[in-house]
Amino acid sequence: MTQLKQIKFRYFYQQFFSHISIIIVAFLLLSMIFAYYVEDLVYKNKTDELISYGKAFLSDINETPSDADQIIKQYSNVLSARKISFSMFDKTGKLYLVNRDGLVLKGLSEDEWEKIKKGEILAVYSDYKTFDQDGVTFVVVPYVDEGRFYGGVLLTSPISGSIEMIKQINKFLLYTILIGFGVSFLQSMVLSRIHVQRIKRLREATSQVSAGNYDVKVQSSIFDEIGELANDFNHMVDQLNKSREEIESLENRRRQFMADVSHEMRTPLTTISGVIEGLKNDMISEEDKERGLQLVSQEAKRLIRLVNENLDYEKIRSNQIQMLKEDIQLLEVLEIIQDQLGFQAEEKNNQILVDAPPDIYVHADYDRLVQILINITKNSIQFTDDGFIWLRGRENERFVFIEVEDTGIGLDSDEVEKIWRRFYKADISRTSNPYGEFGLGLSIVKQLVLLHNGKIDVFSEKGKGTKFVISFPKQSEAS
Repeated sequence: MTQLKQIKFRYFYQQFFSHISIIIVAFLLLSMIFAYYVEDLVYKNKTDELISYGKAFLSDINETPSDADQIIKQYSNVLSARKISFSMFDKTGKLYLVNRDGLVLKGLSEDEWEKIKKGEILAVYSDYKTFDQDGVTFVVVPYVDEGRFYGGVLLTSPISGSIEMIKQINKFLLYTILIGFGVSFLQSMVLSRIHVQRIKRLREATSQVSAGNYDVKVQSSIFDEIGELANDFNHMVDQLNKSREEIESLENRRRQFMADVSHEMRTPLTTISGVIEGLKNDMISEEDKERGLQLVSQEAKRLIRLVNENLDYEKIRSNQIQMLKEDIQLLEVLEIIQDQLGFQAEEKNNQILVDAPPDIYVHADYDRLVQILINITKNSIQFTDDGFIWLRGRENERFVFIEVEDTGIGLDSDEVEKIWRRFYKADISRTSNPYGEFGLGLSIVKQLVLLHNGKIDVFSEKGKGTKFVISFPKQSEAS
């Protein structure tokens, strides 16, 4: 819990400082720009006002010099009401005070006097040195007639009012920054709580997965990166769940395989051991010894076949066998299968029938093709009594088809796909059919067909028989 709180506060401060830093930088830049703009605007307006009064005063004096005293008095009253003072000066710079509040000019720089003498207006936004006051904005408007400098007028206005206005504006900017801090704090707190809760749910789900629970899910979205992470987490859990199921299935199949192999080997080994013990202890009569030896031979061959099929199956699965493909007359191969398995079929009162045109050729490995057909036909003989087994051949433009159909006991639909498993036994075979074992034969068949780039399908109905359909691509298609 302590660690979780540390993560939560750390993320909260990250959110908060991120938002605050953006607000501070933005407001500092805006306040600096705005304060500079307002200050410049205030002082510029003040100087423009002083310049306009100065020009108007000189213009009135120039037009009616005889009324100079009256004009000076009028301007003095008007400007005093606006807290503006003005004085006149001659060409030497000597000031003539208009009233007692007039300014005492201590002196301007030589450059400033040169500009004034040339008729240029001197405007200063804020000044604390030239006059014996706390600070003023002043302008010097020279009077030049026909190129000759006669003097001018000096107008000043205290800057305290302008400073107060600028301070008030800066105060409002400060209030705005503080409000921004508060909004940022609340926003950071809400967002951090939401995100930390989402991360917490992911953390809890991860703990459940590490404990072996692969059914856990978290709420996902595509709104942000955390939502995408939740999507990836759910996908990961699904994949882990599938992998677990596959592992469990493989483990169950491994156990079943070991049990089936043990069962398959236990029966012939028990038979061989019993016969040998009987012969060793003279428990078998002379007339039964030959039969016992024959039984031992058959069971030994059965063990050898079982081991060879296992080795063959693993070689096929690991792609360690070589396929020597050639064009083979299908009718000839089917007749060979008929001859080889005819005796086994007659033992169960079955007939093997061949139906294939003589001009059909299949592109395959001869030994493996015979192995495929023998395994399937033996399987049909196992599950058929007093019936028929057809070996058919046909073709189209792309494939050669081989069909092995019987009139045996058939299979349920849910058992059809299971017959490809090693040592799979149908339920009916466990109770009523001594030959009801698929063994490794059909597993090998499927792998060999796939190595030929072919396909094998099974169609079966309970009590009506089973049909295997093998399709081999023709040589042009295979290449």
